[in-house]
Amino acid sequence: MTDSLSLIDDWGPEKIVVVSHRRTGMKGVLVIDNTARGAGKGGTRMSPTVTVGEVARLARVMTWKWAGVDLFYGGAKAGIVADPASPDKEAALRAFARALSNEVPREYVMGLDMGLTEDDAAIIQDELGDRGAAVGTPGHLGGVAYDKLGVTGFGVAEAADAAAGTLGLPLSGSRVALQGFGAVGAAAARRFAELGAGVVAVSTAHGTLHDPAGLDVPALLRAREAYGDHCVAHYEGGTSLPPGAELTVDCEVLVPAALQDVIDDDTAHRIKARLVVEGANLPTSPPAQAVLAARGVTVVPDIVANAGGVVAAAFAMDGRYSGFRPETPQIFHAVSSRLRANATTVLEEAARRGITPHDAGRGLAEERVRAAMVSKGRVSRS
Repeated sequence: MTDSLSLIDDWGPEKIVVVSHRRTGMKGVLVIDNTARGAGKGGTRMSPTVTVGEVARLARVMTWKWAGVDLFYGGAKAGIVADPASPDKEAALRAFARALSNEVPREYVMGLDMGLTEDDAAIIQDELGDRGAAVGTPGHLGGVAYDKLGVTGFGVAEAADAAAGTLGLPLSGSRVALQGFGAVGAAAARRFAELGAGVVAVSTAHGTLHDPAGLDVPALLRAREAYGDHCVAHYEGGTSLPPGAELTVDCEVLVPAALQDVIDDDTAHRIKARLVVEGANLPTSPPAQAVLAARGVTVVPDIVANAGGVVAAAFAMDGRYSGFRPETPQIFHAVSSRLRANATTVLEEAARRGITPHDAGRGLAEERVRAAMVSKGRVSRS
């Protein structure tokens, strides 16, 4: 069991709130990591395996991600220990929202993460009677539909294109392998195809599809629409491989866009890509990052590559009490411009200082958070 006090360092967390509700069996946690740059904002996940340590780790990622894209919110994350497929999901969600009514939305605004849908965000708003309590609601309620728009996956491909340019690697004509074909992976595949890259592998929990000549992305997207994760079994063409094989196929660009901690040092030795673009949060372990750097493989860190959803969330935060929806073209333009610029800046800084892109990205974010903490008197200037 994680000792919450052991999680505290120079940056946070500022607050850890553990809640429960006997009648529904709900258990949950909110971690507000650092609010020097603004109120806490980060997704809320639902899973039977949620832990305090996991949520705290992800809250810290949000601190760096908001600072990395230079938007003025703080790092936070929440988790509910429950099965999102349970018929009691709504009761647990409502109990969780009520239990955090002191913090939401003044200190934390709920959002979507693993296990939650747009309708769940609407339920949170309904339970607390406040449109400001959550973002990610359906479009017909004025929300920004991140998954339907595919902003995170779009941003991953935009960051990859900018990073490839710094390496002298034209993305058009390059081979891309994707781990994960959910909302992020599917949207990334669509954008990679638009940019002229060939998607040679995709995976879901049900297996991997591989075709060295390139998969038919529109056909795959149609299969996903019809069959979900089972799309790999309904796509005509390609070779079936076991899950995980997509990480080590021949390609120029690898995008882990599913789970955290999937690339360890052993896998890092076997990756053939020249460029790894982290579509998921925390997919590459620190030892693996060192191995990839030693092998000359460039990595675009998650706080840069998958920050498209964060940029879109900023529009949603601004629009919570507005009668007007945020303009979709404006969102996509902001995602493209910020992620391309950040990818280039972080890789150039890493090369200049002889450090990993993870260290360069984290250093940039730390500088911005530290400056805010100093200005607000939370730490001394020395």
